[in-house]
Amino acid sequence: MEYQGMIPVTIVTGFLGSGKTTLLSSLIKSRQSRRLALLINEFGEISIDGMLINDSVGGDAHVRIHDFPYGLIAYGDDEHFIPTLQAIAERRANVDHVLIETSGLALPTAVMELLQSPELAGDFVLDATLAVVDTPLLLSDQFDRDLSIDSPQAAVADSVATLFEQQLEYADVVVLNKIDTLDEEALLQAEQRVRNRAPNVRFLELAYNAELDIRLALGLRLHQPTLTAINHRFTPLPGSDTPTLGSHVRLNGHTHSGLAGHSHGLATHKHFHEQDPGWLSFVLRSSEPQQAETIKQALIEVAKSEPLLRSKGFIKTDPDQSALVQAVRTRVAITTGAIKQSAQESELVFIGYHLNRNTVAILLSNLTGTVWK
Repeated sequence: MEYQGMIPVTIVTGFLGSGKTTLLSSLIKSRQSRRLALLINEFGEISIDGMLINDSVGGDAHVRIHDFPYGLIAYGDDEHFIPTLQAIAERRANVDHVLIETSGLALPTAVMELLQSPELAGDFVLDATLAVVDTPLLLSDQFDRDLSIDSPQAAVADSVATLFEQQLEYADVVVLNKIDTLDEEALLQAEQRVRNRAPNVRFLELAYNAELDIRLALGLRLHQPTLTAINHRFTPLPGSDTPTLGSHVRLNGHTHSGLAGHSHGLATHKHFHEQDPGWLSFVLRSSEPQQAETIKQALIEVAKSEPLLRSKGFIKTDPDQSALVQAVRTRVAITTGAIKQSAQESELVFIGYHLNRNTVAILLSNLTGTVWK
């Protein structure tokens, strides 16, 4: 197949709260002259990530953003993915690269499969798949299975571990994120945990301050059959004399020369969520002013008592100000001035495993002394 003129696609995957959107924002800022099309997918009914990316782009005409809320991008019931990419292909003279951020509950194989479909295969080629990892969460055993028998906690842990491991399995590059407070020993331990779960991952990269060198993310050409070696400036982890990092012979996908496109078992994603329908997302809203510290403590308490894995959104702190809320389990960060416009009401997305909307609404209302519904 002739690849000249085809549009490269980079898939950014990673479990809930791994920092994909922040990493994407940094890549956009360092895009140089690249003209980008971004597809942002969220499992919830409102597009918090799309709003943040739009805000960071600031109206740049060379970055076009397409939101995909309400479900999982490229999965069976997604009627928008193929038409959106076909529309991008029609303006290929103005697009140098496509970036696709999948939901934290999706496998990248859904996108990978459709890129090889008759409708898209002539216009697009997979450049690479990046899996972003919440490194402190990985090191705290939150992606390990619970061997307890028939406990609700075990069901949550098993589903999380399964999805996390499959996201790693289909990645070309794993990005260790949220690492700024970690020392060399912790980074090596994280690297080993990734290797144990996904020994065939080609590269591991470090994202300090949620930033990744654009050369380590775009233009890798890992899925193009070619005899031309592609220069990949690998960022070694500390302690490069260790066995896990000292030999990269088995990871010589740096060039990927002459290797035909991968299938990666692309049917894997098809029944994953049908077999495990426990993942739920809903939005709670409040018209009353909120106190940032009160909301923070309330979300921590909810995550302690309910199977809440991710919450995010905006709270109205007074009539003229709002704050961004980002929470991964019991880690809650609230940032004022994160967006340029104030929220008309407080709006939070909750994602969890067999999470009960009424229970969370009652808890949040009682803990904040305001009405959430």
